[in-house]
Amino acid sequence: MAASLNKVFLIGRLGQDPKLAYTTSGMPVVNFSLATDEGYTDKNGKRVDKTEWHRIVVFNKQAEFCANYLSKGRLIFVEGRLQTREWQDQQGQTRYTTEIIASRIQALDPKGTSTTSPNATAPAPEQTEEEDLGPTFPSEVAGMDDAPF
Repeated sequence: MAASLNKVFLIGRLGQDPKLAYTTSGMPVVNFSLATDEGYTDKNGKRVDKTEWHRIVVFNKQAEFCANYLSKGRLIFVEGRLQTREWQDQQGQTRYTTEIIASRIQALDPKGTSTTSPNATAPAPEQTEEEDLGPTFPSEVAGMDDAPF
């Protein structure tokens, strides 16, 4: 069998505060959404911005770090792998979700310096009414062009 690789690297902004929970065995686990964006100029010369939302899952000590030190709007680096889960909903339909299982999380902005854009809007993934997914275009808000790499 040929070698394969399942690796993801993302830089984006948290769309919500991390939600800490514990597995039945007592392992800490955190879930949150992460917004990344890209932009291009269409054939009419108009700027088009697109936001992609990612579901992030973090376990163990990294989960505790996220719960204690990260909050909505923070710019972070995520390293992990893709995983797709399957389950049955209440109507018996088979459902799927693809998540990033994070192995490394690093905050990229000093705590308390996150900002949001007042006029940015973008469609969000499946969300409940009370779920606020945060800033729309992280690179515009944080000046990601100044990233050190």
